[in-house]
Amino acid sequence: MPATAAPTGSTGPITVMIVDDHEVVRRGIAEVVERTDGMTVVAEAGSVADGTRRATLVRPQVMLVDLQLPDGTGIDLMRAVRETLPDARAIVLTSFDDDDALAAALDAGAVAYLLKSVRGAEITDVIRAVAAGRTLLDERTVTRRRAGHEDPTEGLTPSELRVLDLIGEGLSNREIAERLGVAEKTVKNHITSLLAKMGLQRRTQVAAWVASRKHSGWRAEPGH
Repeated sequence: MPATAAPTGSTGPITVMIVDDHEVVRRGIAEVVERTDGMTVVAEAGSVADGTRRATLVRPQVMLVDLQLPDGTGIDLMRAVRETLPDARAIVLTSFDDDDALAAALDAGAVAYLLKSVRGAEITDVIRAVAAGRTLLDERTVTRRRAGHEDPTEGLTPSELRVLDLIGEGLSNREIAERLGVAEKTVKNHITSLLAKMGLQRRTQVAAWVASRKHSGWRAEPGH
């Protein structure tokens, strides 16, 4: 009978496993998680084989999985773990430049993705979201990304573009409201609108999108 991860509604901390072949990356993420109330790292691994074995032993609620591993891919690991631990929630660690891999990860059961360059608060926000049962990577997101040519920000107003940029800087809704001199409710309305226009579902997806585009010189300006 397949093992199951600890229930998402349990009162204990969210249990997290990190699978990446770079120890510096693993330790960096682990430190962020361990500093955050309500979650703990129960295992680390650097390969598909080790990750599969450890996942079966510790039964994490959430797994952060690099797509590229020495003995295979994160997709291989997710498929193997899903056979024995179907309730574990997998987050893909990615450089955000391989849409085919994201599509395969979605098929293998991934429920979210994270850029390796994101800030600590973004990591823990996504972990909390998926542990609560949310899905931040879906078919529509992958389809839009694979289409690739259309700029999803083309229909945004100047105010929405400014909010988009500030989300990418890591500001909270309250901080954005203070920066723009508007009510926090106005900021929330802008976010709701830009999510719909961009075909996204979560604020965390917006932050990841902005971070990925800024690496290539993208700027949140009308007519960019």
